[in-house]
Amino acid sequence: MSPPPPPPGTGGPGPAAAPPGPPPAAAPAGRPASPGGHGPDADGPPGGPRTAGTMRAGTLKPRGAAAHLPRCCCCCFLLLFLVSSVPVTCRHLGPGVPPPDASNSSPSSSSSSSSSSSSSSSSSSSSSSSSSLSPAGLGRHVRSYNHLQGDVRWRKLFSYTKYFLKIEQNGKVGGTKKDNCPYSILEITSVEIGVVAVKAINSNYYLAMNKRGKLYGSKEFNSDCKLKERIEENGYNTYASFNWQHNGRQMYVALNGKGAPRRGQRTRRKNTSAHFLPMVVPS
Repeated sequence: MSPPPPPPGTGGPGPAAAPPGPPPAAAPAGRPASPGGHGPDADGPPGGPRTAGTMRAGTLKPRGAAAHLPRCCCCCFLLLFLVSSVPVTCRHLGPGVPPPDASNSSPSSSSSSSSSSSSSSSSSSSSSSSSSLSPAGLGRHVRSYNHLQGDVRWRKLFSYTKYFLKIEQNGKVGGTKKDNCPYSILEITSVEIGVVAVKAINSNYYLAMNKRGKLYGSKEFNSDCKLKERIEENGYNTYASFNWQHNGRQMYVALNGKGAPRRGQRTRRKNTSAHFLPMVVPS
């Protein structure tokens, strides 16, 4: 009879153990051994299908590099915002602070602008001085000066009713048809602008009008002797009292159809009896 097999766990004779094999090859440098005892080629040969571990490793690498992109973009946007805000703050300067263009202008440009302004001012002053010294300017100035100081004219006032205005020796005012009447030679003197005084040369009386509109001759010059001279559309002149009016209307020197003076209250500027033509006295 064969002896019974020894119970498990006893040191009886058992099957022969496999001889020890060669040691596992070491992993190449630079690629650590994969966990779980897999070698470096556990993911498969190059060019072969990638396993799940390979896909995860491939997706983790770009995801870790792209994690820095949002932070870089934020820094770029912040830098652009700061740069764009610099000119805005420069525009909102105080009223007393010059703009950047004025402060950064070169001295040559400022000197050229000052020289151009000085040349323009000198040219304008020279033109004004030349215009004031021109013959036309001198004549205009002298003519106005003489007019204000008393321009004297010797004239005969020939009315539209065919009478010459005269002031007789007794101071009576009337009209005459005689061309050679000595009392019709009048001296017209400018008192103010548009205001004249009329005086008979031979009788030495001034033509005057009182507040009632009556014409008379005055030995002395007074306020009644001031007459406003106006040139009408037909070329004739009118002479109205400077100080007196009737119901807000001007009172004019006038001769009726018989050569008699008219009352100032009954005269109007459009009446032909108040129109006189100054005629030059022959020498």
